[in-house]
Amino acid sequence: MMKSVLCSLLSCASLLLSDVLATYHLSVGDPQLISAQSFAQSRNNGRPPLRTLNPAKTDSQCRSRPLDLVFIIDSSRSVRPGEFEKVKIFLADMVDTLDVGSEATRVAVVNYASTVKIEFLLKNHFNKPDMKKAISRIEPLAAGTMTGLAIKTAVNEAFTEQSGARPRSRNISKVAIIVTDGRPQDQVEEVSAAARASGIEIYAVGVDRADMRSLQLMASIPLDDHVFYVETYGVIEKLTSKFRETLCGVDPCAMGHDCEHICVNSNASYYCQCRNGYILNADKKTCSLKQVKAVVVVEDPCKCEARLAFQKQTQAALQQLTAKLSDVSGRIERLENMVGRA
Repeated sequence: MMKSVLCSLLSCASLLLSDVLATYHLSVGDPQLISAQSFAQSRNNGRPPLRTLNPAKTDSQCRSRPLDLVFIIDSSRSVRPGEFEKVKIFLADMVDTLDVGSEATRVAVVNYASTVKIEFLLKNHFNKPDMKKAISRIEPLAAGTMTGLAIKTAVNEAFTEQSGARPRSRNISKVAIIVTDGRPQDQVEEVSAAARASGIEIYAVGVDRADMRSLQLMASIPLDDHVFYVETYGVIEKLTSKFRETLCGVDPCAMGHDCEHICVNSNASYYCQCRNGYILNADKKTCSLKQVKAVVVVEDPCKCEARLAFQKQTQAALQQLTAKLSDVSGRIERLENMVGRA
């Protein structure tokens, strides 16, 4: 009996393992992977994360990680002009929180209603002032709410290398933030699953009358981290702090450290360094003054003996020369005496 139960368990485990391995070997764009994405979403849709904003929560210190970030904003007829201005303020505030640049975060904006308009691409602006000016010039399109078409356009036109997205080999995260206040008038499940399967992380922000079911179908999982809801456009800009926490990498040094001198951030962790003239102690935290050792010159005894021998040889040679000079001087003196007598 026990043996048969164990065999059944092993058989189930084997089937599950093969299923997992098959899933992880699917390629990007594979229909099975898209189906898997949709199925994963549907399993999570039963738990609506009606996550409302807590305006009292303050910003945490963080360091933005490089992103290819595309905002997909709803400007259909249901979004009043004043409300659309609030969306633009939200976009501008988001830009302020990010490290924008060609080697940092690149930003694009896709505007949609019944039609879709790419306001600017990832390759167009690499500094905050230009980007915020471009945001300020965006006008609402009015009419319907073709969210699925907007997502498809973002994938096919905004997230391409020709439009400024970094190559897959660079491992730069690709993120889409969708802001909408209504129910899509087209199909969003399949296009969203395809986007996620291609490596795009999707956040869905619903405002006021937004359809929660549609937000859940669009967003990446876990839904608790990717679906947001605010009651009015009047408070949407407050979501900036929440996205700042989500999109930024937390700087461990800013969060607190125990380095005596210098804390150096290394992504998820940190290490300590010392100022010039100091060395890091064995605890890797504290520093000690670098000791300068006095240099003691010890002569090689062999060199000393060689020098003494050389000195003796020199003295002997000088004595011989002196003796020869004395002899020559004596001879010269005798010759002079002989010449004087003659």
